[in-house]
Amino acid sequence: MPLADRRPLRIALLGCGVVGTEVARVLTSDAEELARRIGAPIELVGIAVRRAGRRRDLHVSEELFTTDARGLVTRGDIDVVIEVIGGIEPARELILAALEHGASVVTANKALLAEDGETLYEAAAKAERDLYYEAAVAGAIPIVRPLRESLAGDRVTRVLGIVNGTTNFILDAMSTTGAGFSEALEEAQRLGYAEADPTADVEGFDAAAKAAILAGLAFHTRVTISDVHREGITEVTAADVRSAEEIGSVVKLLAICELGPQGAVSARVHPAMIPISHPLASVRGAYNAVFVESEGAGQLMFYGPGAGGAPTASAVLGDVVTVAQHRLAGISGVGETAHASLDIVPIGRARTRYHVAIDVDDRPGVLSAVAQAFATHDVSIKTVRQEGRGGDAQLVVVTHEAEDAALSATVAEVRELTMVRGVSSVMRVEGVS
Repeated sequence: MPLADRRPLRIALLGCGVVGTEVARVLTSDAEELARRIGAPIELVGIAVRRAGRRRDLHVSEELFTTDARGLVTRGDIDVVIEVIGGIEPARELILAALEHGASVVTANKALLAEDGETLYEAAAKAERDLYYEAAVAGAIPIVRPLRESLAGDRVTRVLGIVNGTTNFILDAMSTTGAGFSEALEEAQRLGYAEADPTADVEGFDAAAKAAILAGLAFHTRVTISDVHREGITEVTAADVRSAEEIGSVVKLLAICELGPQGAVSARVHPAMIPISHPLASVRGAYNAVFVESEGAGQLMFYGPGAGGAPTASAVLGDVVTVAQHRLAGISGVGETAHASLDIVPIGRARTRYHVAIDVDDRPGVLSAVAQAFATHDVSIKTVRQEGRGGDAQLVVVTHEAEDAALSATVAEVRELTMVRGVSSVMRVEGVS
């Protein structure tokens, strides 16, 4: 049947911010090309916004805009709803209403998926409709579909990622310019890489939501943001960055999802030193990258812009094409893959390495006392060096891999030693074979 004779697929858009505007622009300006890819015409029939009449850099009919988002998604004639408003509510209510009224859903809402993905998956399965969310994790980088589909026949063992462009820009600036955290943050805000309130980024909330989604996909287990250990970068200092350089490393905020030897899952987000030889160390500026390790495929890396209107819209529209094709074929795609139901372990059971800088008195017996504290908790020391003399003496210890709880207990005991004036820096070391 010629394209012109097919019924148009009706699309509703929730949100018209930076990403929503770009999505709407492409849906209208590239409608003919998208129709050829899908196999049927598409029609943008409504855009839900909070404030009608606001000037927007978008050439579409004003009649498309509405403040009645629920009325739009419950019309009953919508084929695909695109949700890019973010947050928990009203996004959750609107997505559930859209599914209930027969629409498939494409969303970029990482926070909602990480907090209550189970409810959304179950609603999509009940309605026999699609729920796609490639844009929720790393902007334009295709990582959701490879984990959910391309690697479905493999066994993923680890996912290690830089999934927040703001924090990567800040840490990269600290590394290349020697700036402190505050100065680097101010520069990120000036250039538009950081929000006026950067809390979600610099405290790791954004990355933790993405880590929950990645862990769930990689290990076929329901993982929520509450299961993810989270630390931000606000405590990272210029001295930490210099210490990393001294051992041939850089500091990155990493999302780490691992399958342990006993078949349990750990998910964590925190700053860490990573060797300059590791592929993730070369990820600069506001870019993102996800490094995947699996038994069959080996090591894979996905790299690209992790945010911004056009990159994120690219991922959204890729999902729209797939979902629209499914609607034409009368099928729904891949559902939730949480069949494994593996245990999720706390951060204390995760295995990692530590870089510890200890300010000490420069007198005999200091090194042996510190070494004994490490030995007491069965933490093996890989390297140790002393810097300075007298009142400025410092021991820098790098450990072998051990459970995080043992490393934390070691540091706590070291702090209590009489010859220790303080522990000036504690940072995990990742990506070392």
